[in-house]
Amino acid sequence: MTRSFTIAYHGHCFDGMCSAAVLTQLIRAREGEDVAFTYRGLDHQPGGSFVPEAVLDGDDNAVVDFRYTTSPKLTWFFDHHQSGIVGPEERASFDADTSGRKFFDPTYGSCCKLIADVARDRFGLAFPELDALVGWADVIDAARFPSAAMPVELREPALRLMTVVEVHGSDSFLAPRIERLARGATLDELAADADVTARLAPLLVQHEETLALIRDRARLESGVVLFDLVGVGGDRYNKFIPYWLFPEARYCVAVTAGKQRAKVSVGSNPWAPVPRTHDISAICARYGGGGHPVVGAVSLPPGEIERARVIAREIVGMLSAD
Repeated sequence: MTRSFTIAYHGHCFDGMCSAAVLTQLIRAREGEDVAFTYRGLDHQPGGSFVPEAVLDGDDNAVVDFRYTTSPKLTWFFDHHQSGIVGPEERASFDADTSGRKFFDPTYGSCCKLIADVARDRFGLAFPELDALVGWADVIDAARFPSAAMPVELREPALRLMTVVEVHGSDSFLAPRIERLARGATLDELAADADVTARLAPLLVQHEETLALIRDRARLESGVVLFDLVGVGGDRYNKFIPYWLFPEARYCVAVTAGKQRAKVSVGSNPWAPVPRTHDISAICARYGGGGHPVVGAVSLPPGEIERARVIAREIVGMLSAD
């Protein structure tokens, strides 16, 4: 009898997509082909992210690259965000689990690599055909680029696919591509798909326009770049543009707004001449957000733009106080 398996993953996210693909491969290797997969993307919400109970509708249910849930329906879990487990109730639930199928390690740069390493070390499973996928997920999510120029210039197929995924990463777009990756398709093949290239073309134009806007609006003060893109687009932009424009910066704080949320994005420059000394995930958690020590965000309701601006200024003050 075919079992249904739902994988809830971080939507609009390259690492989330890759994590879902590697977990699919892991489950198939353990349980065979008699498993029907459903993929459901999750986005961070104003006031704190959570996994809706209705999403966990399979015989087995996994959450990857997203926050933990205490739901008894959760059978697999992988995450690497510092804020992936929040509060004593979630921690107690996670620690009490004896299934051997729930893994949390915020020392990892990407969730995809965590899943691949667990597959190898705990289950004796290796997927060499996915090595490039795992490698790129780790480079992108952990910002292991040799310089800011690479992710800004967007010449590599994986980075072009990343650009499309971050904007068009709904279930209808990503689910069939996750399945293709799990079956061994390469990132280059997905990036060359006609639908992907058609969606990419206007995004590259928008990327250049956003670069010009940030160059015009951004200001560097005490090692922190601050800019506001409210009213000139959605809530997503290439996070490496500020470090390409201001290589001496240590941190960046940006205010954006889309239809679903106002957002404060906070990051640290991987190539800064002076190392990071603040835990960004902890700073964002004060406002109901989260992330990693090196990057994080705070999501607010779409009508709270002024509140987002106040939070951004407060965070700049914290990051400047060294």
